[in-house]
Amino acid sequence: MDDALRRELIDFRRDIHMHPELGGQEVRTTAVVKDRLERAGLSPRVLDSGTGLVCDIVPPGTEGRPLLGLRADIDALPIPDTKTVPYCSTIPGRAHACGHDVHTTVVVGTGVMLARLAAEGRLKRPVRLLFQPAEEVMTAGARDAIECGVLEGVERMLALHCDPKLDAGRLGTRVGAITSAGDLVEVTLSGPGGHTARPHLTTDLVTAAAKVATEVPALLARRADTRSGMAITWGRLTTGHASNVIPGTAELSGTMRCLDIDAWNAAPDLVHAAIDEVAALYRAKSELRYIRGVPPVVNDPESTAVLEDAMAARFGADSVVETEQSLGGEDFSWYLQHVPGAMARLGVRPPGDASATLRDIHQGDFDADEHAITVGVDLFTTVALRS
Repeated sequence: MDDALRRELIDFRRDIHMHPELGGQEVRTTAVVKDRLERAGLSPRVLDSGTGLVCDIVPPGTEGRPLLGLRADIDALPIPDTKTVPYCSTIPGRAHACGHDVHTTVVVGTGVMLARLAAEGRLKRPVRLLFQPAEEVMTAGARDAIECGVLEGVERMLALHCDPKLDAGRLGTRVGAITSAGDLVEVTLSGPGGHTARPHLTTDLVTAAAKVATEVPALLARRADTRSGMAITWGRLTTGHASNVIPGTAELSGTMRCLDIDAWNAAPDLVHAAIDEVAALYRAKSELRYIRGVPPVVNDPESTAVLEDAMAARFGADSVVETEQSLGGEDFSWYLQHVPGAMARLGVRPPGDASATLRDIHQGDFDADEHAITVGVDLFTTVALRS
């Protein structure tokens, strides 16, 4: 990559960072990505949902051949940007705190590079660039994109995700599950309320809700293989309005996470049974709304090797490190239910900056060493040329 493109991509990333858009609302982001790809001589197509794009690079003589898919996500998070930098978010309460601006810029830069290489006759295979909206919206994103046909003709999908615990210039890889499954759990408890002086005449829903919050996770820990890491973590418990009134309803909501796909398939029935049993002990009626989120991202060995070999060839064998499985969810997993592929972790921590280890994703002070953009573009370009 030449210095002019490198500087342009940093400016491109900062522009997106300053204008974060939530899932399904990425109109401006879609427009700037589309404009840059068109200026590179490509023909991107906006997805049917109205945001996000797909763009094929098909060198002469490769028509009809299977495509290599490269995916970026383009949405931001509903949290404030707390950094003090010139490119801080200009939209209150919204921030690119997960690195999607970096992911987007990497795939844009790869598109520009591959368009040049195709024009020079050096690209020997077709490539599909996918800019997916709404990754942070658990029930949308990838599945909507798949319904739009983005996997048609694709034989392999690859993606990168920013890792603030890994130095810029390094790539974290893992064969098998690299993320975890994540679902939403919403519980409503109900029963006759009444005066706190006579709890024996009521269903004490405050106590029932507290017991569901504490005992359901404990039950699941004994009913699922501990190696599956199945766990519910509650984020909200709401009940009651007065100190001397036992309420008639209580609500809990949280997330269920687990490490393997077999446990994920069994989770709804296990969770439902555990909630019903605990609620019944306190004479509470329970209703469960279990919302499927995402399965684990499961990297296949060949696709992982494709990334590792390209990274080592471009940056040396020491640039590739094994990474651990995260308890976070990622809807890239849905693509891998249909085609083989892999996601790797792109280091974005400034080398030697120990304080950067605290700048985790989904926090308002998250930022990335912009050298990672060059690394990501060079990696994906090398993959396309070598495969």
